[in-house]
Amino acid sequence: MSAVISTRGLVKQYGRLRAVDGIDLDVQAGDVYGFLGANGSGKTTTVRMLLGLVLPTSGEIDLLGERMPRAGRRVLPRVGALIEGPAHYGHLSGRENLSLLDAAGRGGSWRTRRRRVDEALDQVGLGGVGRRPVKAYSLGMRQRLGLAGALLRRPELLVLDEPTNGLDPQGISEVRELLLELHRTGTTVFLSSHLLAEVEQLCSRVGVLDRGRLVLQDELATLTAPTGSTVVYTPTPDRVRGTLDGRVASIDGERVIVRGSDPAEVNALLVGAGIPVTGLALDRPTLEEVVLAAAGTSPDRVEARP
Repeated sequence: MSAVISTRGLVKQYGRLRAVDGIDLDVQAGDVYGFLGANGSGKTTTVRMLLGLVLPTSGEIDLLGERMPRAGRRVLPRVGALIEGPAHYGHLSGRENLSLLDAAGRGGSWRTRRRRVDEALDQVGLGGVGRRPVKAYSLGMRQRLGLAGALLRRPELLVLDEPTNGLDPQGISEVRELLLELHRTGTTVFLSSHLLAEVEQLCSRVGVLDRGRLVLQDELATLTAPTGSTVVYTPTPDRVRGTLDGRVASIDGERVIVRGSDPAEVNALLVGAGIPVTGLALDRPTLEEVVLAAAGTSPDRVEARP
């Protein structure tokens, strides 16, 4: 695989505040990359630097194999982006807004513009309301329209900053399925979010930003791999301790962690001793536990920067 996004020692300084502090991103072709961090951790600043909207104080950025922002004119037409909420002309329809965006971006022939706009509206579920003025749209509909704008050019790389903001649960589910379908057809997705559940359900690779520093970056499957222990659910946890003396790592209510990665072996020992077992599973950390260990705070927590 080839690197789609690569940064080396990326720094952004605002006066005495270091908003982004020497991060090395590594996003490979075919990734669905979740960029996690509390609000105010530097995610949006990083995204804006990737796209050449903000110049870094120091460090290097390669996007689709070319140095940014120098190669922006060649690279950005191959990138779809939605950052900090979409901006639209309220008096124009969704269709007219997308037509203007398509014309400004020189996404293709004007003869096929209507088809591109219709396809983008249909993809995000706005095909039936594209002629309605945007000022009559809900927040969720405006977010969908912004996503449609990012899809106009059928991008190789899709960069999204909090794309489900303002959407109801059904809308979130629809956007999730859309992003997974785009990924299946070859689009690399870079998703900036402070929502653990969103990243856990969508992403194959995760980076965690904490106060401007990248404190974790790895495959999601690696981060949440089994620990080598088994989780036993039983109404008699003390009997488990007595039977498997020395192998019980912890007890939390009816949840017992037993050292050993063969649930069948653990179950056979307990059932043989007459201990009721209501559930068994391999022990593996949740993404929340991994993030808490790395960053010391949950991305779902809203934090104000000093």
